[in-house]
Amino acid sequence: MNAVTESEISRIARVLPSFASLPTELREAVVQQMTLMQFPAGASIFREQDGCQGLPIVLRGRVRVARRLPNGHDVGLYHVEAGETCVLSTSCLLGGSSYGAHGDCLTDVEIAVLPTALFDRLVAEHRPFREDVFHIFGERLMRLMELVEAVGFQRLDQRLAAALLGKGQRIETSHEQLARELGVSRESVSRQLKHFEENGWVKLGRGVIEIVQPRALRTQAAGGDAAVTAVTEPPGTRS
Repeated sequence: MNAVTESEISRIARVLPSFASLPTELREAVVQQMTLMQFPAGASIFREQDGCQGLPIVLRGRVRVARRLPNGHDVGLYHVEAGETCVLSTSCLLGGSSYGAHGDCLTDVEIAVLPTALFDRLVAEHRPFREDVFHIFGERLMRLMELVEAVGFQRLDQRLAAALLGKGQRIETSHEQLARELGVSRESVSRQLKHFEENGWVKLGRGVIEIVQPRALRTQAAGGDAAVTAVTEPPGTRS
């Protein structure tokens, strides 16, 4: 755990533009109290029921935030990329509550942590910071509402097709990882992927999924009849 430098504050200002306009007194408080933390891939930044110790800002790496369901499966809520803050942490700080989900590092991660007391002070005393926080919180909340809609009203084949399309043409992942992300059993994902492969939409390998017919997957994700698209789309089409 290390203190931040002026250089790091400039990096943080790309996430929270209000940091560039901090008054001298608040800027000095940030330099003195904000800390840098590093985590290896696979580590947990926070767990369910943990108290929130401050606002984490991801400077490097990728964090997956997920909630454990009663059936033992995880449902992925969102990812926090480099240059982003965690909406759940913001919610906990504003509401004085504990974490209702867990955050795990998908890669090596470096974060800057704004401690709770300083977060409260900046919200109260620096209007641009307050506006930054609520703007980012509102954007993330809308994404979570879209996720709730997808989980509640979309079929697994739609959700799986959308998840694959969001990961690129060649995806290095396991059926288990996809199942955790979608909050379903590995067997369900494996059956659906096999169906996709039989239709010629994807090619499955050990730890690798290659998208062969992206248009068919897009149609499936939208709830349409992908079988029709697959007939008219030549294998290997990349558009």
